[in-house]
Formats: sequence, C-alpha cells, structure tokens
Amino acid sequence: MTDANTTPTEAPGPEPADEHSWTRHVPALAAAAESITRASDAWDAVSDSLCDEDGWPLDETRYADRKVRRDAEAWAGVETFLAHGDEVLSGVRANAQGADYLDGPISTDLSVLRGIDTTLERAAELQDEWAEAVTHLNPMPSKYRDLYETRAIELRNSEGWHYADLLSSQGAALARVGAHLASRADTPATPSERVRAALARSATPTSDAPTSQRVSGPPSPTAPRRTR
Repeated sequence: MTDANTTPTEAPGPEPADEHSWTRHVPALAAAAESITRASDAWDAVSDSLCDEDGWPLDETRYADRKVRRDAEAWAGVETFLAHGDEVLSGVRANAQGADYLDGPISTDLSVLRGIDTTLERAAELQDEWAEAVTHLNPMPSKYRDLYETRAIELRNSEGWHYADLLSSQGAALARVGAHLASRADTPATPSERVRAALARSATPTSDAPTSQRVSGPPSPTAPRRTR
C-alpha cells in the first residue's frame, strides 16, 4: 500500500542518444581501408610473376586461387563499411562546416566523398543479392549446398572487388575526415557572440523586474559630521 504522503518514483526515461556515437566506428573504417589496400598491394606484387609477357596466366589454377584470396580479403573490408559507413558518413556531414569544404586540412578528402554514397549503395545491393541466392540453397543436401555456397561467395567477392577498390580511397578519406571531426567534437565549443550577448542580457536586471529581484547598489556614504 502506498502512503498518501509519499511521492511515487517515476520510472527513468530512455537515455538521450549520443550525438557523437558515430566517432567510435572511425578506427574500424580506417583499419578496413588499410586492409583493402594491403590486399591490393599484395596482388600487384605477385600478379606480374603469375603472367607471361603478354599478360596471360602461366598457371591458371594458381592465378585463380591467388585472385580469390585477394577478393576475399578485400570484401572483408567492404563488410566493415557496410556495417558502419553510413553512420559515420552521416556524422561527418552533420559536423563538417562550410569552411571545411572550401579550404583546410580535410577539404580534399571531403571532395573524395562525393561518390561514396553510390559505392556503399551498390555494395549493399550486391550483398543482398548474395544473401537471397544463398537462401535458395537451403533445400539442397549439405554436400551440394556447401559447394554452391562457396562458389556464390567467390562470385560475390569477385564482383565486389570494384567497390572494394573504390573504398580503398573513398573509405580512407572518410576515416581521415571522421578522425579530424571527432577530435573537434572532443574540444568544448566556444560560445558565439550571439550566445554571449544573450547571456549578458539575461544577467542584467531590467526596469520591469520585480523590486525584490533587483540588485541594489551599495548605500551612498554619509557626509562626515563636522565637530566643533
């Protein structure tokens, strides 16, 4: 039974969303971009040795296996961008200022981001198509299902190499911009002149304020009394 004089305790409401929560994904995007670049560099280092002077593979199986490895390593980075890229991109655009696009340390990287929406969208569509295709394999016996699923993964990764290659530059730019703006978000903002003026006005009593709220000045000193 609740005491009539007891004030009921209200259930705590939901915690406000952190407007800078996107910044925690920036390191993951930076690492993903680096992993794609490493996969590309490793492929460039061996691809020539796997081909003759005319560019034809010397060993079809070895060439194909090494390319499958490249695509798989690169797609792992793409999946990181599919998981966090949109959130970080929204945070970047919400925090970047007009001056950042015109000049400054991130102006070039911001210009690189103009095409990243399309890259992420196309990569997401490819991922969805692969996921749908895999669902059709479920009725198959496991030995056939595993074979076809492996082939489907290799095909997705191969088609996704184009988007991985784009994200090696666009994604790296997004990570750099995100890191720069995240460091800015950690710095307390200086109140603008308009805010400071508003604060000053609110601290100054007006003639319409109640007498009890006015701050009276110190009493005027009494003139010294002359003694005889």
